[in-house]
Amino acid sequence: MTEIMNTREAWLHRAIEVFRPRFDEIGMPLPEKIHVSVGFSYGARAESGKILGSCWAKRASKDGVNHIFISPESGDTVEVLETLLHELVHAADDCQSGHKGAFAEAATRLGFLGPMTATPASIELAAELMTIVETLGEYPHGALQIPARVPALTPAGALVPAGGVDDGGKLHSGPAKQGTRMVKVVCDKAGCECGGYTVRTTAKWLAVGMPYCPAGTQMVIA
Repeated sequence: MTEIMNTREAWLHRAIEVFRPRFDEIGMPLPEKIHVSVGFSYGARAESGKILGSCWAKRASKDGVNHIFISPESGDTVEVLETLLHELVHAADDCQSGHKGAFAEAATRLGFLGPMTATPASIELAAELMTIVETLGEYPHGALQIPARVPALTPAGALVPAGGVDDGGKLHSGPAKQGTRMVKVVCDKAGCECGGYTVRTTAKWLAVGMPYCPAGTQMVIA
């Protein structure tokens, strides 16, 4: 029975109640009821890196209650608490301020540092979170590991190898991910005879070598 009751959601709800007095102290009380569970955030893309958590406004839910989701890729207890606290600030504000205004003020008073989109914990807040772990115990969750299927592109356009690729068969029951993401490459040489020749190809072939325009200029990723 103890194992059944110690679910991830039950643990997260207990964490919310531990945090609740802190929100009362800063004059931004939490809603009486909050839905919290483990799940992927809407619009999350593997190539953009994992999104640790998300919060939905009350008006998005039929029962008028905020929904908070913690990424199943997060398994570190302190990281999960930090993410939960960040999303609770959104819930207290009902997602009205984004990462500015009332959100930024409350997050700062709770011990977060900038930038507000990431809100790293201050030394004091980190110490507080570790103390909370001693009370709640470790987060009862095994982090879900999502392999990268397509080589990622750095901001500079350089190819980097995908890490953690699993070739042992299917990892989930859903449809296979589209693996032919097309990458735009162009000739950016000023005055080139090709006139800015543009093509699209896959990361697989870019890893072999960059193409050349009809005038013989090596192309670059747009």
